[in-house]
Amino acid sequence: MKKATKQTLRIYWQHSKRYPWAFFALSVSILLAWSVDSYVPFLYRRLFNQIAGSSNYENLMHVVWLILGFQFIIWGFWRIATFTNNFFQPIVMRDLLNTCFEYLHNHAYSFFTNNFAGSLVKKVGRYERAFEDIADQIFWNIFPAVFKIALVLVILYFVQPILSVVVLVWSVLYWWFSVAFARYKLRFDIENAAMDTKVGGRLADTITNNITIKLFGGTKKELTSFQKLNHRLYKIRKWTWDLGSINEAIQGALMALLEFATLYFAIGLWRKGVLTIGDFALIQAYLIQIFNRLWDLGRHIKNLYSRLADAEEMTEILTTPHEVQDAQNARPLQVRTGKIEFVDVNFGYLSEQSIFRKFNLVIQPGERVALIGPSGGGKTTIVKLLFRFFDLQGGKILIDGLNIALVTQDSLRANLSLVPQDPILFHRSLYDNIAYARPQASKQEVYEAARFAHADEFIRKFSQGYETFVGERGVKLSGGERQRVAIARAILKNAPVLVLDEATSSLDSESELLIQDALKNLMKGKTTIVIAHRLSTIMQMDRIIVIDNGKVVEEGKHKELLKAKQGVYQKLWEIQAGGFAK
Repeated sequence: MKKATKQTLRIYWQHSKRYPWAFFALSVSILLAWSVDSYVPFLYRRLFNQIAGSSNYENLMHVVWLILGFQFIIWGFWRIATFTNNFFQPIVMRDLLNTCFEYLHNHAYSFFTNNFAGSLVKKVGRYERAFEDIADQIFWNIFPAVFKIALVLVILYFVQPILSVVVLVWSVLYWWFSVAFARYKLRFDIENAAMDTKVGGRLADTITNNITIKLFGGTKKELTSFQKLNHRLYKIRKWTWDLGSINEAIQGALMALLEFATLYFAIGLWRKGVLTIGDFALIQAYLIQIFNRLWDLGRHIKNLYSRLADAEEMTEILTTPHEVQDAQNARPLQVRTGKIEFVDVNFGYLSEQSIFRKFNLVIQPGERVALIGPSGGGKTTIVKLLFRFFDLQGGKILIDGLNIALVTQDSLRANLSLVPQDPILFHRSLYDNIAYARPQASKQEVYEAARFAHADEFIRKFSQGYETFVGERGVKLSGGERQRVAIARAILKNAPVLVLDEATSSLDSESELLIQDALKNLMKGKTTIVIAHRLSTIMQMDRIIVIDNGKVVEEGKHKELLKAKQGVYQKLWEIQAGGFAK
């Protein structure tokens, strides 16, 4: 059995054993139901022997009433099992979903940049459904089948030992074949599940980028690419189904051979007077039960391995350590002054491609700092490292003298506010999106934050106002409107450290002037980092730091940097201020 398969079963078991009484009640009630059911053929044997012996009506009806009584006992045990299962499986599935949600969201920033959202959703859905199917197979099919076959073999041994031995040997061979074939088929089931994920991811990617496809007339190209990928899914899916059909064909042939052999021996024993009519009926009843159990058992084993294959991708995610983790005994961060220090920082997204080497930068408490420079110079990476979306390869980042790698991630980010260049909103109401920054805030505080960000003006124009849903990723709003909602969130959060990453890039000139006033109020008393390509937005900063190739190449105030001959800042200023006029 593959390591991932064992890990899947281990995770399922860890969640199942949280409810021991339900697990016990379900198992015992199923066992008792099958135990009582295994005795019923003896009553039929007694009934047929009495009929053959011309027993009186009262004796026959007594046996009939016994059969009815036992059937009701069996019915009672099944009802206990089904109602217990109605509690057990849904609550474990609920816990599994919660585990998947929590573990997924604790993965690092890079994990989500390397995986399609649609693929992840599909993996979680398959993981939950796989547990339901596996639990069904084990509790209702495989476990009862093994128990029933063992019980019937013991009973047959006391009725006619030679038949019991024949059926036992055949059952072992049949079981071995079923498991071996299912394990052989497992690798194709895993390949099928992986391809299904790829198809789902491609579909989600094209839906997300639908407007891009339309703009570039790429529908036919994307369709052709999707059809090729989908055809590969068809081929592996057909092959797994063909393997299932081959398995059933071989199992059917084995069933026919066993039935012929047992009937042949039973008739011979009946001719010799060893078996009565009742014995013959009893043996035939048990053989039919074994046939049905074993036939279903082979199919259930195949389904069990198929579901394990479906769950494997999510199991790999759940057993992959989080790239960024809280240190042992990490403590909450409490920002007093907001001093930020980058000390000998080494970092690169790829091991062979370094962005920062021995990078140093100090931002004083309450200082408003602008980071500018050519694209790819490392400005945005500084922000990602400050938020600890990635761990450093060397050096440290301090806030108020405390290494951010030694504080909890939640407390770190609670003290930082970010207004990104391209804000992404939840498909929830505008009110919920703004209040997300501080859920305990009053309605008045939410409305006030929106007014400061000049978001209230466009929100009031919607027929549903603050209860307007914004669409997936906020697509129902313009870029400028999304950015104003993001600024409102930052205002409401009121964190001691503020980061603005092209915060006004999507605004028109009139809106930008309004927002600049709001941002001035927002920055008061806060350590502020501003990333902007529009140099007009950073002229009033306390210090401008020019970053190029992962190094600080210039720093100072606007007027000071303009005096530097052939400086990077001076060149950028000339391009923006006079380049177009020339």
